[in-house]
Parts: sequence; C-alpha cells; structure tokens
Amino acid sequence: MMSKGNKQTRAVNWPVTILLILGCLTIFFPLYMAVIISMKQPSEMTNDISGALSLPAQWSFANFQEAMRVTDFWNSLGNSLLITVATVVLAVVIHGMAGYAIGRSMKKSKAYNIIYMFIVSGMFVPFAILMMPLVKQTAQMGIANRLGVILSYVVFYMPLNVMLYKGFLTNIPVAIEEAARVDGASTWKIYWTIIFPMMKPMHATVAVLTAMSTWNDVMTPLVIMSGTGKNTLPLAQLNFQTQFGTNYNLAFASYILALIPILLFYIVCQKQIINGVVNGAVK
Repeated sequence: MMSKGNKQTRAVNWPVTILLILGCLTIFFPLYMAVIISMKQPSEMTNDISGALSLPAQWSFANFQEAMRVTDFWNSLGNSLLITVATVVLAVVIHGMAGYAIGRSMKKSKAYNIIYMFIVSGMFVPFAILMMPLVKQTAQMGIANRLGVILSYVVFYMPLNVMLYKGFLTNIPVAIEEAARVDGASTWKIYWTIIFPMMKPMHATVAVLTAMSTWNDVMTPLVIMSGTGKNTLPLAQLNFQTQFGTNYNLAFASYILALIPILLFYIVCQKQIINGVVNGAVK
C-alpha cells in the first residue's frame, strides 16, 4: 500500500488479477456455449467454431420442452432430489457424529487414530475396484434401488466428511464441553445442544460438497439401479447419446435444467462454505 498525503492507494497485483480473469473466462465460456447451443435448432449447428459461437437466429425454448419430455424430467428430478436430500441429511448426521467421536477421542486412545486412518484411507480406493462387488452385494441384500444408492453414497463420502468434521472440531474449545459436563449434561446432550449448532459452517460445507457429488454422479445409479425403470437426471440425459451421435441441442438444454436446482442450493449455503472449508483444514 502506498500513501500520498492523506490518500492511500493499493497496488494492483496484476499476476493474481490476470489469473482471476482467466479463471472467470474458463467458467463462463462453457456456460455461454451451453446456453447458446440449447437455444439453437439442429440446422444451425455447423462444424466450424464460428457457427458454434454465433447467437441463434431465433431464440426459442423448444429444446427445453423437448428435453423435459425425453428425460421424463419431473420423475427424474424427483428421484435425484430424493437421493440427494436423503444422502445429505444422513451424511450430516452420521458423519458429524463420527467426526465428533473420533476428534474428541484420538488423544485418549490410539485405537481412534487407527480408526480415523482406516476411514480416511477410503478416499484412495477407486470406484472401479468397488463397482462389481457393490452391484453383487446390493443385489444380494435386496437394495439394488434408490435405497442402495443412498447408502452407497453415505459410505463413499464418509472419509472426506469425517476428515472435515474432525478438523473443524479443533476450533471448538474442549472447555465448553467440560463446563456442560459439570452442569450434568450427558455426551449425547452436549453434542446435539452445543457442538452440533456450533458446527453449522461445516454442515453447510459438507452438505454442498455431498450434494454436488451426488447430484452429478452417473456411475453409481447406473450400476445399482439398472433395470429398475427409475432414472436420475444424469442417467436420463444419456438418452441424448446414441451410437450414431449426440443431440447437442437437447443435451445442453437438459444440462442447464439440471444445473438450476444445485446452483440455487449452493447460493443459499455459500456464506457458510468458505468459513467451513478454512476451519476444517486446520489440523
């Protein structure tokens, strides 16, 4: 910062500014392409880049209507919402309790350190290794349906969420719990009345990360729900891809429709996300 008399001017960090501008272009250019292509008719699509970037000759929402019909939009949306909401609720409840139990007990017992490392190591297991055993196990248990998908997500996202919750707990003084215990509060009551509300920023972070991963996933519903006749939005969008090509106009219209709900959810929770991620990264 430089000062001239009573005036203060802040020097512009041009390298960072340029990187931010490039980052914005990287995000908005694909979004621009998606909106433009979804508004065009198939006859307007050409092989050259200028044709893809040009504005549509006539703005029309016909592609959105057709995309909703092809994907059975409302039923697919209902399945996606059911799976995503159930997964988020279970993740916040189960992973929050697991993170609290591990975070507060690691210094007391080495067994919890081993449990923590075992859970976190799940992040390094590729889904391709688990795919076939998962299909067989869910079929044998009779949960090769939406319930099986929800339970699978709760397990898959447990390593990252437990790590975030455990890290966030380091910012909550143990003295608060000790004072509550002196007043006669049980561990269960301390968690739900004191700790759980204080972890609100991390709840928002876990909810958004889990919701985005669940909402956009294709493989898990594809391998588990195959043959049930029920589709999530990503599964329904596979209808636009055939062995002869892809109907990009309808596909991009469908992608935008699927983007709106999760985007609104992110906007609602965005105030808590940065605080939760920063505090959750503390060891």
